[in-house]
Amino acid sequence: MTDELIHLARWHNGEKAFSPFSDAEMQRRQDAMRTLMAADGMDACLFSSYHNICYFSGFMYCQFGRRYALTLTRDAATTLTAAIDGGQPWRRTFGDNLTYTDWRRESYFDGLKQLLTGVRRLGIEFDHVTLQFRDLLAVHFPDVELVDCSEAAMRLRTVKSVEEHALIREGARICRIGGEAVMETARPGVPEHEVALASTNAMVRAIADSFPFVELMDTWTWFQSGINTDGAHNPVTNRPIEQGDILSLNTFPMIFGYYTALERTLFAGAVDAVSLDLWQKNCAVHVRGMELIRPGARCCDIALELNEMYRGWDLLKYRSFGYGHSFGVLSHYYGREAAVELREDVETVLQPGMVVSMEPMIMLPDGVPGAGGYREHDILIVTEDGAENITDFPFGPETMILPA
Repeated sequence: MTDELIHLARWHNGEKAFSPFSDAEMQRRQDAMRTLMAADGMDACLFSSYHNICYFSGFMYCQFGRRYALTLTRDAATTLTAAIDGGQPWRRTFGDNLTYTDWRRESYFDGLKQLLTGVRRLGIEFDHVTLQFRDLLAVHFPDVELVDCSEAAMRLRTVKSVEEHALIREGARICRIGGEAVMETARPGVPEHEVALASTNAMVRAIADSFPFVELMDTWTWFQSGINTDGAHNPVTNRPIEQGDILSLNTFPMIFGYYTALERTLFAGAVDAVSLDLWQKNCAVHVRGMELIRPGARCCDIALELNEMYRGWDLLKYRSFGYGHSFGVLSHYYGREAAVELREDVETVLQPGMVVSMEPMIMLPDGVPGAGGYREHDILIVTEDGAENITDFPFGPETMILPA
């Protein structure tokens, strides 16, 4: 041992942890990216985002003001992580791990230099790196050409493997457990946060029971009532549910970085005639949207056809976002596979293996009859000849009006 401060080390503490993905699956991902790198003349990629580091290595970092990386070269994959995390990054990484300490500001970049020796053309994530980080890379790698690898990596992630489908199916099952907890807990007089706590606790316990080892992080529930239903991402509050309220059920288990979701419109005790009509129309859009998800369909064409349904009812002005999105390594604070969003400006053609949601929403503003946000959400796996709905949870007025 030495009394000198350590700046770089390999803290291989313990054995590799359980992963839901086989070594062959993780090797497939890294090799697929290497093929794209070779086609674009990249010597290596430096991934810095949560989603790409998790996708290609299995490690999900906690940033907390520090920098993280996965360097993918032609023959190695190594995460570069802060010493505050101990050996956990090593245990989670499919590949090697190099640790840097806080004792000087240059340690992170010294680690990169060690891992990227001889690189002349380096892929970085243009959609993630800050201007400051890019400037620092230019200082520390003055003779290296920095090119974008984020678009190629994103498109690679959009087509899921059989093993990814299996984990996403498990997430959909956990969603249902959270949804059932909401249905059991939500009643007039109960605050939003109590409903959300019951749902989240049920999902966390279910995840813990489902794997021999799993890091329990980032699972959450958004349960909204009344005016709080106007936004898809509105946080939980302590507002008590009132009789006749429109409600929004949103459960989000997070398993090994993979996000799944269940979202439903509900009403507390009773629904008025105007709200019922709006709800039924939104459900009709939801049903038609699920029918349109199939291989060969363009994202923009799905959106345009569903727009016509809303337009016919004079409801198009109440739409607030796209009709659905891709699933995989993403969360409310990281990740997005923007190439597969069911929006008017996305021309991507759906392929077998892709996983997408159908989630139409309209929002009637406060003071208008039927005010509130109406949203349904199912997850579908695109198959060779159609799509498989893996959500398996009821929706609509027949089942989603809660007891008074």
